[in-house]
Amino acid sequence: MSIAETLDHWRWREAWARIAFLVRREYLAIWRDKRSRAVLIAPPLIQLLLFSYAATFEVNHVPLAVFNEDMSVESRELVARFTASPTFTDIARVTSMREAQDLVDRDKALMVLRIPATFGRDLKSGHGANIQLILDGRQSNTALIALSYANTIVADYSRERAAQMGVRNPPSVLVDRAWFNPNMTSQWFIVPGLVATLTMIVATVITSLSIAREKELGTFEQLLVTPLRPYELLIGKIIPAASLALMEGLLLGVLGMAMFGVPLRGDVALLILGLALFMLSVTSCGLMISSLTSTQQQAQIAAFCFIMPCVILSGFTTPVENMPDWVQVITYADPLRYILIISRGIFLQDMPPLVVLHNLWPMALIGVITGLGAIIMFRRRVL
Repeated sequence: MSIAETLDHWRWREAWARIAFLVRREYLAIWRDKRSRAVLIAPPLIQLLLFSYAATFEVNHVPLAVFNEDMSVESRELVARFTASPTFTDIARVTSMREAQDLVDRDKALMVLRIPATFGRDLKSGHGANIQLILDGRQSNTALIALSYANTIVADYSRERAAQMGVRNPPSVLVDRAWFNPNMTSQWFIVPGLVATLTMIVATVITSLSIAREKELGTFEQLLVTPLRPYELLIGKIIPAASLALMEGLLLGVLGMAMFGVPLRGDVALLILGLALFMLSVTSCGLMISSLTSTQQQAQIAAFCFIMPCVILSGFTTPVENMPDWVQVITYADPLRYILIISRGIFLQDMPPLVVLHNLWPMALIGVITGLGAIIMFRRRVL
């Protein structure tokens, strides 16, 4: 090993030693500070306008895939009733269940209307015709509401057909089946979302208070005269917050599995990888907030102004598809949107790695951009 390589190796060892010391110091500071150990929420009125657009419980434009094996006049008439309804949006006409499954797996379709090949013949015979409606149980609340609309459409169609045929009983029966969440248990939908949401809250609050706490206590100037470089200081602030938030998220997932029977069908390593990239995004945002504020009270308010829009725009409580188009564009910059898809997909679905990767790279990109922003803002505040 040359002298230059030896010096470079020694510098890296010194840098990691300084970071390790700062990480240990940060853990102790977080443990001793009551504000850092609690997640405080103080709703600001300025966000009411945004929430009035984003938070809606109406279900419209439900993505619907149609698998019509019959193609008779009767089946086409039934399909037309679904596509003509403002509740459903006809996104695809599939020719196999494999295509339908792919659409549901990739969150392109919430429902699949399957009409068997004998539908028209059975309907004319008067013995009853079966219809299958497949639902994405990962979005249980939306699926239940959409199912009630579908039942209404089929019931109206059945009554009209019964009147035309002069029979008393409706000739068609709707058979529904929910994928990934057969019993449509709400906890199966909520817990995977809480794993991501609470992880974000913990990480953002802790990091947003870290530098603000140093300024408030008068120890920030002491850190500046130490050999710590700006990036070393930021890394030392990120690691404790990210690790604590990650542990809380995993603990919440374990408790959800134990208490509510939430299944874990996917790869835990992919879930941890997704949470790690998610931590990179939110902790960097927290450090940007902490760099711009002077007191912990300011940091708490600013953190809330960041957290609540992220939660509302992520699709945690209301579907992103129900929001106005201009709001949907904003949601692409929300890292919580992507980790919610990963968390629910891994818990309930065994999401394929390629689909996970499709939601990982936006979080990585957001993390890099916010990380660079945190470094730039911190250097400006220091200089």
